[in-house]
Amino acid sequence: MIIPMAERMNGVRASEIRELLKFTARSEVISFAGGLPAPELFPVREIEAAAVSALDHEGARVLQYSTTEGDPRLREIIAARMNRVRGTHRTADEVLITAGSQQGLDLSGKIFLDAGDVVLCESPTYIGAIQALRIFQPRFVEVPTDDGGMIIEALARRLAAEPRARVIYVVPDFQNPTGRRWPMERRRALLEAAARHAVVVIEDSPYAELAFDGPPLPAIQSMDGRGQVVFLGTFSKTFCPGLRLGWVAGPAELVEKYVLVKQGADLHTSTLPQRLLQLYLDRHDFDAHIQRIRALYHCRCNVMLEAMDRFFPPAVHYTRPRGGLFLWVELPEQLNARELLAASLAENVAFVPGGAFYPNGGHEHTIRLNFSNMPEERIREGIRRLARVIRNFLADAPVAETTSVNARA
Repeated sequence: MIIPMAERMNGVRASEIRELLKFTARSEVISFAGGLPAPELFPVREIEAAAVSALDHEGARVLQYSTTEGDPRLREIIAARMNRVRGTHRTADEVLITAGSQQGLDLSGKIFLDAGDVVLCESPTYIGAIQALRIFQPRFVEVPTDDGGMIIEALARRLAAEPRARVIYVVPDFQNPTGRRWPMERRRALLEAAARHAVVVIEDSPYAELAFDGPPLPAIQSMDGRGQVVFLGTFSKTFCPGLRLGWVAGPAELVEKYVLVKQGADLHTSTLPQRLLQLYLDRHDFDAHIQRIRALYHCRCNVMLEAMDRFFPPAVHYTRPRGGLFLWVELPEQLNARELLAASLAENVAFVPGGAFYPNGGHEHTIRLNFSNMPEERIREGIRRLARVIRNFLADAPVAETTSVNARA
C-alpha cells in the first residue's frame, strides 16, 4: 500500500552532511566533512560531577516535566552573557531554551513562513537552515556575498523586487560554510536595509565566541532598534553538542510566539541537560573553557592553511578564516566536487561538496573543509591526499593555473 503524504514532503531531502557522517565514522577516514567539535575538549568530569549533584539533591525535579520556556536560572545566565559578550539588552523572559539552534530554525519557519514566501539568504548559506526551512515551501532568493558577507546593495535590490520577502537569514560570524565574518559597517547596513520592509532577520550565531584574535563582534541584534532581529544561539560548539541545548532570544512578543509553537513540538527541552549546563556555568569559568577551544582551533586552522599553501595547486582558491570551524575552497570551474569526493573517499579523506550550500543549486566546483575535529598530523596528511586527488583531476581536465589572492595572501 502506498501511504499518501503531505505535499511538503516532496521538498524534503536528506542532509548530505549527515549521510557523509555515516561513512566518516570509520576510524581510518580523515574527515573534514562534519562540523564536529574537538571531543577532547568536552568537560566530561565536570558534567559527571554536575549529574551526580543534580540527581543526589534534586533527582525528582530534574527528571520531571518542566516549563516550555526553560530553566529560569539558565535563561538568566544566557541573557546576562549575551548582554556582556555580544552587547545586547535581553532579559531572561526574552530567552527560550531550545533543542539546539537547529530547533530555533524549525520554529522560525513555523512562525514566519507560508508556502510561496521568500527567504533571502547568503549565497552560499548553512545547509541545515536550507533543510529546516524548505519544508515550509518558501522560495529561496540568494544574495551575493564577498569576503565581508552579504552584499547589502544586492540585498536591497532583492528586497525591493520581492513583495513576499518574509525572512532574511544570516550567519554573520565565521559563517558556515565559508568562515567569513561580517564587519560592523555591514551589520549596520543590513539593519538599515531591513528597516524599510516588513521582514524578520534571523541572526544565527553558533561561532561568534570562537574568534582566534580578540573578542566577538557585537551581535546584529545589539543594534536593532525596531524589534526586527531574532537571535539563535547554541552551546553545541562551545560546550558539547550531545546535550542539544540552544536558545532563541528576541523581543518578548516574538519569543511568546516561539513558546507557543514549541509547546506543540516537544512541550519543553529536556530538563536534566538544562540543569547540568546551568550547574556547570555557575561553578566553572566558561570564558577560560572557550579560550582553550579558541587556541586549539586556531592551531588546527593554521595547520590546515599551511598544508594547503604547500600542497594545493595555485588554481585553487580558499578563505583564511579568523575563527569558527570551517574554510571554503573554490576549485577551477571545470572540476566537479562531487566527483572529486568519490575519488577522495577512496583515499579515506572526506569533505562536503559546496553545491549543497546553495538552495537553488549550482556552484559544484566548491567544497567546505572542517578543521576543528582532526588532530594536526591527520590534518596535514588529509590535505596532502586531497591535494593529490585535485592535481590528478586537473591533469585530466587541464585549466590555466593563476595565483589565488585568497590562497597566497
